[in-house]
Amino acid sequence: MNLRAILIGNSDGIGLAATKRLLAAGWNIAGISRSESPITNTSYHHQVADVSAAEYSGLLNKLVMKDPVDLCIYFAGIGQLLDPLDMTIEERIIDVNLTGMVRTAAAVIPQMVRRGQGHFIGISSLADELLSYEAPSYHASKAGVSNYLGGLALALKPKGVYVTNVRFGFVDTKMAKGNVQPFKMSVEKAVDHLELCISKRPIRYTAPKISIPLVKFRKLMMKLGGK
Repeated sequence: MNLRAILIGNSDGIGLAATKRLLAAGWNIAGISRSESPITNTSYHHQVADVSAAEYSGLLNKLVMKDPVDLCIYFAGIGQLLDPLDMTIEERIIDVNLTGMVRTAAAVIPQMVRRGQGHFIGISSLADELLSYEAPSYHASKAGVSNYLGGLALALKPKGVYVTNVRFGFVDTKMAKGNVQPFKMSVEKAVDHLELCISKRPIRYTAPKISIPLVKFRKLMMKLGGK
């Protein structure tokens, strides 16, 4: 097997665990994140870059031109509770979570289409279905991610390229915020779900599925006037 992946935002959390898992399975991987990676492996090459930086797209284009890409996973994401007195972070949350992913897809997917094969995965959230007074930028960005990936999947499947929208609930990482975190899963369990997505290539994948009724109930309460 000589499969090649590009992983974005993989220096910690789910991205780091997924990198280790794919390397163990024999993948060749290029990683990009804002921080250095702790991984030392001859099949892994890491570059430090911010998905919002001007040079990011150029860096991606060089990686894509160098070798064919079979898989790209966008892990990068940030979130913060709303501070109405200082909303400077709001734009950056949208930029990293949504625009950075679109920027990544625009660099990677055309080469996949020309080859007639490839798989692009974006990490979204069950937050994509809910309005939030606590973190509106995070929820809005994930709604955009899910909507974009769903449409992209329909457009690209006839061309041999698969797009998967992975919607996680709470995962035990630094991104998990809030006093109540029902059905929180471990990072390793999240990677188990990702491996299944890489194998099955669904358009949309939600985990844990037991969280779906809770989201529907929450949406109903919001329609009835609750927060």
